[in-house]
Amino acid sequence: MPNFGWNSEKELSVLVFWCFGVLVFWALRLNYSRLPKAKRPKHQNTKTPKHQNKKTPKHENKKTPKHEKMQTLKCLIVDDESLARKLMEENIRQVPFLELAGICKNAFEAMQMLPETPVDLIFLDIQMPGMLGTQLLQSLPVKPMVIFVTAYSNYAVESYELEVVDYLMKPVSLERFTKAAYKALDMYQKKEALSAQAVEKSTGNPDFFFVNVEYSLVKILVKDITHIEGMKDYVKIFLETSKKPVLTKSTLKGIEAKLPTQGFLRVHKSFIVNLDKIQSIRNREIKIGECEIPVGESNLEELLRLLHYSR
Repeated sequence: MPNFGWNSEKELSVLVFWCFGVLVFWALRLNYSRLPKAKRPKHQNTKTPKHQNKKTPKHENKKTPKHEKMQTLKCLIVDDESLARKLMEENIRQVPFLELAGICKNAFEAMQMLPETPVDLIFLDIQMPGMLGTQLLQSLPVKPMVIFVTAYSNYAVESYELEVVDYLMKPVSLERFTKAAYKALDMYQKKEALSAQAVEKSTGNPDFFFVNVEYSLVKILVKDITHIEGMKDYVKIFLETSKKPVLTKSTLKGIEAKLPTQGFLRVHKSFIVNLDKIQSIRNREIKIGECEIPVGESNLEELLRLLHYSR
């Protein structure tokens, strides 16, 4: 047997065995490649299976009930210190239910503003030149809720007697300010709830109704009403029995709904009159006592018809 460089028969047998293994491998691979894909054995996927790309089932399309609109408190700042006014203004903007209606530098400015722009809440300084905050509060015919904001502690007892909402000592943190504001909101909501109960009890009785005045419910006798004036979010009810009108937070439409269906007429977008109280009409103006009430052009015909007058 010729010698090809192999040292022994053992090495030659290893080579033959290795060559035989290679031939078997390629024979099997060739045979596998000729099989249809459907008949090929599938290897198990050892990788972690991916999550199926299925859309997360949506919740039923139920309309979430909308939250009722949060009650808004119109507020006024009265303070003679510019820095204190600015800080309170910034704090008010952080409280969602507070709406800043105005800023006054002293009590006299507030006295001029309040009759034209009634508010629900006053952030009131006490030590101011000319008039103290406590004196301003005592002088107001219609008293809104008040939170004293002062650097002096010696007015605490007097503030309790004046039934203010809270007494804040300067400097006031936002947390303390917010707590006082929520206290005012709670008081206001309780007052509104009592008013709603009173209105419900008086429903169906055309002789009277109740309105909110300051922290009280005031009974209004329908027969005493001369006329009613609407001013933005407030209404003035003029009575024969009182020199000063009753000021209440309401809309003119809301008060109109409480009146009897006969005897009263809305003669202007801002006025309702008691027909029995009219003294004269001239140049589209109604005279009732010392008051002159404008008549809208679209309301004049109805007014004259109800007064049994034809032109």
